Amino acid sequence: MTAAGRPQRDGLSIGAVLAQLRADFPDVTISKIRFLESEGLVQPGRTRSGYRQFSPADVERLRFVLSAQRDHYLPLKVIKEQLDAADRGADGHEVAGTRLPRKLVALSAHTGDGLPAAGDFAPGREIRLTQEELLAEAGIDAPVLTELEQYGLLRPGAAGFYDPDAVLVARTVKAMTEFGIEPRHLRAFRASADREVGLLEQIVTPVSRHHDADARARADEMVRELAALSVTLHTLLVKAGIRGVTGG
Repeated sequence: MTAAGRPQRDGLSIGAVLAQLRADFPDVTISKIRFLESEGLVQPGRTRSGYRQFSPADVERLRFVLSAQRDHYLPLKVIKEQLDAADRGADGHEVAGTRLPRKLVALSAHTGDGLPAAGDFAPGREIRLTQEELLAEAGIDAPVLTELEQYGLLRPGAAGFYDPDAVLVARTVKAMTEFGIEPRHLRAFRASADREVGLLEQIVTPVSRHHDADARARADEMVRELAALSVTLHTLLVKAGIRGVTGG
């Protein structure tokens, strides 16, 4: 069996893999596993009848992917790059017959105190997710997605696609619902974010109106710096407020 999970004679069915993963990843579904396969993160073998056959290496590979998403909020693009590098023998080690990266790489560079940096707001390669892909990635169902959109927490693009940040928003809201918070309670977050964006837009727009490339570059740099400062200020104010709540 190779690192990428190429066919072998015997293996586990997708249902058996799901049963193995469910203990550590309760939200994983067969649809999620199929989606990860469609994205090239695992390549199980097939029987002559077309049924999937997963090896132990495939299962370890899936565990790595699910852990990277859950614990480090890494997008699939970054996870796949790490796995591809490990498959090539670069900075990887072998686990259960498959090569996995030695460590998870942070999604983006942060400042030493954990607060956001301007680089965190730089645009990455455009990735468009369908509604089905979003549901599988975020581990939510269609009614929850409808609620998130109803209260403005998620907004698909003009063509009906979602970006990778939508996955993180959905996962974050899902985690908050475990504390009894409902999407309708989070409308204030949307309103606050829109006000912050509006303020930054007022500051940057006069610069971006200039037609030369240097002016547009300055506007892009300004908005990223201001976004980082805005989120940093918000974070620090919430931390201060929490200390008052907890008496710390």
